[in-house]
Amino acid sequence: MNASAKDLASLLPPGFTLGVATSAFQIEGALDEDGRGPSGWDVFAAKPGSIVEGQSPAVSCDHYHRMPADVALMKELGIDSYRFSLSWPRIQPAGSGPVNRAGLDFYDRLIDLLLASGISPMATLYHWDTPLPLEQAGGWMNRDTAYRLGEFAAIAAAAFGDRVSRWVTVNEPATVTTNGYVLGMHAPGEALMLKALPSVHHQLLGHGLALQALRAANVRGEIGLTNVYSPMVPATANPLDKVSAGLMDVAQNRLYADPVLLGKYPDIIRAATFFSSSFSPSDEDMELISQPLDFYGLNYYMPTRVGAGPGEGAVPPGMAEAMGDDLSGTPGAPLHIESFPDTETTAYGWPVKPEYMSVALAEMAERYPDLPPVYITEGGASFEDVVVQGSGADRRMVPDERRLRYLSDHIGTAVEATQPGGAAESVDLRGYYVWSLMDNFEWSAGYKQPFGLVHVDFDTQVRTPKASYYWLQEVIAARSAVAGSAAGQKNGDDVGQSRTAPPSELP
Repeated sequence: MNASAKDLASLLPPGFTLGVATSAFQIEGALDEDGRGPSGWDVFAAKPGSIVEGQSPAVSCDHYHRMPADVALMKELGIDSYRFSLSWPRIQPAGSGPVNRAGLDFYDRLIDLLLASGISPMATLYHWDTPLPLEQAGGWMNRDTAYRLGEFAAIAAAAFGDRVSRWVTVNEPATVTTNGYVLGMHAPGEALMLKALPSVHHQLLGHGLALQALRAANVRGEIGLTNVYSPMVPATANPLDKVSAGLMDVAQNRLYADPVLLGKYPDIIRAATFFSSSFSPSDEDMELISQPLDFYGLNYYMPTRVGAGPGEGAVPPGMAEAMGDDLSGTPGAPLHIESFPDTETTAYGWPVKPEYMSVALAEMAERYPDLPPVYITEGGASFEDVVVQGSGADRRMVPDERRLRYLSDHIGTAVEATQPGGAAESVDLRGYYVWSLMDNFEWSAGYKQPFGLVHVDFDTQVRTPKASYYWLQEVIAARSAVAGSAAGQKNGDDVGQSRTAPPSELP
């Protein structure tokens, strides 16, 4: 499906949230300013060979200094909600102990400016920027890090709990474990393979402790967890391929969702105690992890085609940035990833398969009968963009029709799948957040994978809205025209009031 703006707007149910997403480490820059402490990613990114072309996150989008202008772009876009992350080392430099007032002040200004602009804040507590002292003490392999995240949640709740509409405790624990602790392609760069299992449990425990702290503080916003989901597709009808796809499904999807939504790990994971005696979750831990959620955040980008044996396949979800063009299999590996034949791919080499958005939602509905309301908290695509100089000295254009089509197809598929008669009609789908507002530092891929609705010239910091930005603007405007005054009821988005100066007076 490739809906026009008007057609897509007509599909959106009342109160459906349209938003954009970013994360602090990827856009803020200012890594050593105003009391921010170093993170594990600061150190990892500085290691030769860790980032494509040795690119640095030190400045990135310079959002720390340009935040009001970036919020103005969001206001002009017309979005309902903005998902951002709180930089843990900016607010609590050591990951424990004293709070950095300048860090809190930055997010105070951001949240108040969002509310003054009619934009609902969704704040993510942990989006991978572990404070360096915690990383050096073992990071997520150390159980203590989970308790430190709970304390950080209490700090954030006290500062922003009256104004944040939705909270995400942890973002994509699957990617943190797989890339950071299993294969060493992200910070902290550990290649522990199956011995990395404690990092799974400790992140989920950190989620539970953070949720507990937010609820204890009586925050006014809803609370959820976000994880990436990729439907696993056997490469052939060969039974071994089906088994391999099932194993990958457990490792990338169910290992993280089952404990939260069912209160237990998949049965096959219990054998993991053979590899790591420290992976022995208690009943008390599981009760914390499986506390009821107000919503579940699902990040969907693509399906994964899995075959048995080492093969010559692609790489697991989220790992392509570290692999570059090397899609070779690993000798002796029990399974591998294959490309989808005759399928369009993104600049990452990820398959563009919007129909599997429906599969992802249907699988979630089938596996988790008590699934809470769902937000697609990330969805988008990296494509190589070209800036075109149009008529007039200041007229720059970025004709990113492929990204526009990707978003149209995926949003439309998600909405249709969850309507009566759809493949996932039991799912209460509440919204879709585009990844990302603007091009940014894409972890190990540096600046080589642009996902933004807004192009960023990283030499001049000039922002140029792309065609996809104007298309989404049209969708939002068309929705408002259809819904009329009812469009102002944004599914409870209007939480809290601004406490600071009007936007014209903010620095």
